[in-house]
Amino acid sequence: MSEGLIAEQVRRRRTFAIISHPDAGKTTLTEKLLLFSGAIHIAGSVKARKATRHATSDWMEIEKQRGISVASSVMQMEYRGCVINLLDTPGHQDFSEDTYRVLTAVDAALMVIDAANGVEAQTLRLLEVCRARGTPIITFVNKMDREVREPLDLLDELERTLGMTPVPFTWPVGMGKSFGGVFDIQAASMRVFKAGADRAGTAPEIIEGLDNPAILERFGSDFTKARDEIRLVTDASEAFDRERFLAARQTPVFFGSAINNFGVQEVLDAVVDLAPAPMGRRALQRFVEARESKFAGVVFKIQANMDPAHRDRIAFVRLCAGRFTRGMALKVTRTGKSIKPNTVVTFLSQRRELADEAYAGDIIGIPNHGTLQLGDTLTESEPLQFTGLPFFAPEMFQAVEVADPLRSKQLKHGLAQLGEEGAIQVFRPFTGGLLLLGAVGQLQFEVVTHRLAHEYGVAARLMPTRHTLARWITAEDERELKRFIEFYPGRIAYDAVDAPTYLASHSSELRVAESEWPNIRFHALREHAGLVFQTSLSG
Repeated sequence: MSEGLIAEQVRRRRTFAIISHPDAGKTTLTEKLLLFSGAIHIAGSVKARKATRHATSDWMEIEKQRGISVASSVMQMEYRGCVINLLDTPGHQDFSEDTYRVLTAVDAALMVIDAANGVEAQTLRLLEVCRARGTPIITFVNKMDREVREPLDLLDELERTLGMTPVPFTWPVGMGKSFGGVFDIQAASMRVFKAGADRAGTAPEIIEGLDNPAILERFGSDFTKARDEIRLVTDASEAFDRERFLAARQTPVFFGSAINNFGVQEVLDAVVDLAPAPMGRRALQRFVEARESKFAGVVFKIQANMDPAHRDRIAFVRLCAGRFTRGMALKVTRTGKSIKPNTVVTFLSQRRELADEAYAGDIIGIPNHGTLQLGDTLTESEPLQFTGLPFFAPEMFQAVEVADPLRSKQLKHGLAQLGEEGAIQVFRPFTGGLLLLGAVGQLQFEVVTHRLAHEYGVAARLMPTRHTLARWITAEDERELKRFIEFYPGRIAYDAVDAPTYLASHSSELRVAESEWPNIRFHALREHAGLVFQTSLSG
């Protein structure tokens, strides 16, 4: 296929992630975006643990039981002639590593803010990742159907804390029980909804004009207040500038209530109208344009047991360039081996469809039995290597053993797969003994033990260790690295890709090692691709 035809398909793609602090309503908004696009016909409940419906994006058993998202999920839908790839990320900070990796696969982010709580800690952490990558951000202020903070206060906080200029595209009329809808500032019209509707197909009621007496008569003082605020912010705020938005210096702001469908349509339209089509990406060798004719993609996520009945493993690949067709030969740059996948799929969370073709910006799933690893680059032939997929040094450690010694093989198999997908980091001590699990947060340990029991039939016991921090180690002189490892055998372990790691029980131990071994480099961040090490996200 010519570059012109590929470029036309690429222009139709929008690939974005939804990010937020826990409980801001991210998963609910995801459901409603699917609903309004026509991808699903009835929205699931994310709160009622005993409900028969669950959120489309929450497919793991533990997610259904707890009503939380602990793994990112991918959903593809078509809307207004565009193919939209939506990635729902875990909001809980214990799973931030999965979220960071997902953010490497998108061209834009939709940030959800709880209107009662404003900008929260996890939101800021995720925002920093987006800003480091220059990812443009659309903001949705959720839960306006509750008694929340004043929209002007929220707008001011957004500007102060986000370091970018908020440009309101919609404005709420009332809040809480008197919340009547949102006024579309760009279109000068108000979209009115009935609260609680969770089915698609009903045409919304739209009233035109900021000075329309029909709106004033219907919503009274709430609309008078909203109209005055709209005039104030449009006069005081800078105009929307697409280039500043794409450079992550401006964020368009939308208000609404995802649970009641208020403002969802506007956000979905904004993704199509404002979010960029897939852009080129830099590989170690050169800059790769999305519209190029040759296929190039990167594995940013691996998920085990999406279909527990078949014990499958799926490698999620973001197409960075060109076109994929089923059965085409792909080269794994890391190993030099070729694969010819015939059962490649696209996603609606756990549901899948065979993919005959895909283009830059799309997310495809390749069944994987250990051939592919996180960070692998796939091409038609050229030896490219995309970078930027982060692994963070764990902050918590537990030793793991199996309750039934006869299940030791299953434990190693389960941990190998869960470590491969990045759900937990697994370390093999240099001197032997029990495997060590490393995590960013305690909830990761709980999820892994739950998944070992329910997906692999292994009851695992976790025990505390003396380790509190880890650093990957490298040296220009391999003999120097070997001497260091032999000097500290009890503090060395190897991770899933056999990268040597120094474990310490206190930060002072690390400082001493750094001082006494100046030729050893200690890294808090590892990139899987090519084992490129960094010390910070933006480094």
